[in-house]
Amino acid sequence: MRFFDLLKMALQSLNKNRTRALLTTLGIIIGVGSVIAMLAIGKGSDESIRSQITSLGTNMIMVMPGPSSEHGRSMQAGTAVSLELKDAEAIKRYSQLISMVSPSVQTRAQVVHGSRNWNTSINGIYRDYVDITNYEIGYGIMFDEKTSQSLQKICVIGRTVCDSLFDTPDEAIGKVIRVNKIPFTITGVLAEKGQGSFGQNQDDVILAPFRTVQKRLMGINYVQIIYLSAVNEFQIDAAKEEVSTILIEKQKKLRGGDPDFTIRSLSEITSILGTITTVLTILLASIASISLLVGGIGIMNIMLVSVTERTREIGLRLAVGAPEKAILVQFLSESIVMCLVGGVLGILFGYGVTALVGKLMNWPVVIAPSSILLAFGFASFIGIVFGYFPARKASRLNPIEALRHE
Repeated sequence: MRFFDLLKMALQSLNKNRTRALLTTLGIIIGVGSVIAMLAIGKGSDESIRSQITSLGTNMIMVMPGPSSEHGRSMQAGTAVSLELKDAEAIKRYSQLISMVSPSVQTRAQVVHGSRNWNTSINGIYRDYVDITNYEIGYGIMFDEKTSQSLQKICVIGRTVCDSLFDTPDEAIGKVIRVNKIPFTITGVLAEKGQGSFGQNQDDVILAPFRTVQKRLMGINYVQIIYLSAVNEFQIDAAKEEVSTILIEKQKKLRGGDPDFTIRSLSEITSILGTITTVLTILLASIASISLLVGGIGIMNIMLVSVTERTREIGLRLAVGAPEKAILVQFLSESIVMCLVGGVLGILFGYGVTALVGKLMNWPVVIAPSSILLAFGFASFIGIVFGYFPARKASRLNPIEALRHE
């Protein structure tokens, strides 16, 4: 029997019970649509996280206080560890694979200008920090490297801080704000950067010379984080090894004991977050695919009912010489057609749900062609698996008993 003849017969048979056929395929429609929507949400989240992390600087490496597991021991409660400015200077002096270095300290403070005030993050940094983290100056100028190491009370403010204290960015340039009652002159306003990979507002920040924040605002003598930039993205691992070697030798020479620092790169963070989003996407898609299995069970149930209803028809076909294979293929084709129709409608449903989620919840969504093929292929597989048993039962009916069936 030719393919188009089988398709025609299957459609004619399903058309006799259109409502029943539609309700039967509803599980497939919902299942395929749900799988596509879940994969689109997961894929969109993954790409959004990666793009946000990339916006921080693709070559960025961070040196943080506290030993990592690779150094052979873990932090004990109450252990005081810290990085020093000399550590950053040693990296800058001896490293061949690091192009930029910026020690950093951070605190939060109330910022006041006139009758307006705002609580924000104050970062003490070197000039290189702006380039390492991909910040750009939107208005005014950035302080230079020499100023970074001074105690001058100047700063560059983020756009959120600017909008909270001033009417326009141009108005902010040259104005004096008070940070914990200490006056700071604004030299520039950062260009908008948006939300970070961990949900933080990257525009809600003030950048000031490192020593000014360290000494005048915080009153400390250590470094919280050292930000580095590798010469290129292909040298990140080698640069981490080089930095680790420099710091281990320096710390053992000056302080003795085990290393008390941890080195992390954005590629590691991206990999970790990517693994998490992938697992969550698979979990969501697996939950959504349960409705596909339920739809398959519904199809098997309806096909068994159809076999019972058409027993005399099957007996007549067998009696006039139709082979068992023809009966098997006929009923199997009906099951597959129902799943394929459900798959097509499910794809449209999935597109609609994905677009709705993206619009109403402002959630990043990406529909990949592979997710459509996966959902459609799964639907076809279910049509074959759950349709085979009823089709096999129909093909093995005894012609005489089938003709006697009421």
